[in-house]
Amino acid sequence: MYCGSCMHDNSVAAQLQRLGHEATLIPLYTPLRTDEESVSQERVFYGAVNTYLQVKSAHFSRLPAPLRRWLDRPSLLKWVGRFSSSSSARDLGELALAVLQGEEGATRDQLDQLITWLKEELRPEIIHLQNSMFVGLARRLGRDLGIPVVCSLQGEDLFLESLVEPYRSQAFEVLKERQQDIDAFIANSDYYASHMGGLVGLEEDRIHRVPLGLQLEDFAVKEPAGEPTESPFVVGYLARICPEKGFGLAVEGFWQLAKQVGKDKVRLRVAGYLGAGDRPFFEETMAQVKEWGLESCVEVVGEVDRAEKVAFLRSLDVLSVPTIYREPKGIFALEAMACGVPVVVPRHGAFPEVIQSTGGGLLIDPQSPEAVAEALIALMRDEKYCQELGRKGRQGVQAIHGIQATVEAMLDVYRYLLSDSSKESSARVTLG
Repeated sequence: MYCGSCMHDNSVAAQLQRLGHEATLIPLYTPLRTDEESVSQERVFYGAVNTYLQVKSAHFSRLPAPLRRWLDRPSLLKWVGRFSSSSSARDLGELALAVLQGEEGATRDQLDQLITWLKEELRPEIIHLQNSMFVGLARRLGRDLGIPVVCSLQGEDLFLESLVEPYRSQAFEVLKERQQDIDAFIANSDYYASHMGGLVGLEEDRIHRVPLGLQLEDFAVKEPAGEPTESPFVVGYLARICPEKGFGLAVEGFWQLAKQVGKDKVRLRVAGYLGAGDRPFFEETMAQVKEWGLESCVEVVGEVDRAEKVAFLRSLDVLSVPTIYREPKGIFALEAMACGVPVVVPRHGAFPEVIQSTGGGLLIDPQSPEAVAEALIALMRDEKYCQELGRKGRQGVQAIHGIQATVEAMLDVYRYLLSDSSKESSARVTLG
């Protein structure tokens, strides 16, 4: 599926390259799938098949090296991925712990390969890890290469908290120990900095705030509606179709909206990835839609590429994604606001900061379909208010959440760590 963190990392790497820095984006586990042109290198380290088999079988390391390298071929990993469902934390505890343990875990051979390649081929000045589930790499990377290691915090708590015991407790113990090997952490919100800091024992001054950023020129602005029309009011949902993202709440809130204003006056458009593991939940929800008599009002678009996503957002009057878990990023909200579409999101996670800084939407009580419906009705019945929120959101995103601002904030962190570098000099950065 499209991964928000991967897409954002790709945007950051691309912007660093545009600014003249030598930024290399290294895929781990699988090739990156992005909705922009990918700037990641072709070779994959810690290949998913290789790593899984290495953890599951002590005999796997005895296989000939050429065969093991063949299992890391991007074409093979993409092909295998077509037949897999979304990874479940319940099934991957042993693998996650092995990677966190670094040179002391079952994946030490993968780490050796990565370090050898970095030494011989890349020779970076700084390394930036995508999230804290990779902190096990930092000790050897920092020691063997003699360079700073940065680590982002961007949503890994949901996976880690879902690990079954004893892996969950063991993973957090290793995290608390291994976080000391990181020179600086980066978080996109005060909420997530505080949340992850508490989970793994991070001091506040080690977590730098860097806002999420978008390639704003890619997002067309939704044109003002002008004079009121009789067209249906269009509510959108753009996120992974699953319980955690609040798909069920969004549908039930829409049903309550339709009951109050009339189903002929509203539409719900749904876009996002649907994994095999969430299909029973989706089918049950759509059966409820049929029972409510709303089949003609609900359109499921499915997964969308970048152009389709922009067109989808421009077709909406409002985006409603009432996540159940506390969202650490909410890129979909920024993308909607960049198109001039207001958002309805729960009052938790990073959302209060996003709405406060942009003014582009409404905060509602979490896990309440009644609150979803109430917010949607308020926007539907006051078209000027709805348009004003969309305008404020677009201006707020343009002012705060452009990719240039994100990269400049990251470069400030890099320069801080590379104290002997001039602020005007380029740097070789590895992001993975």
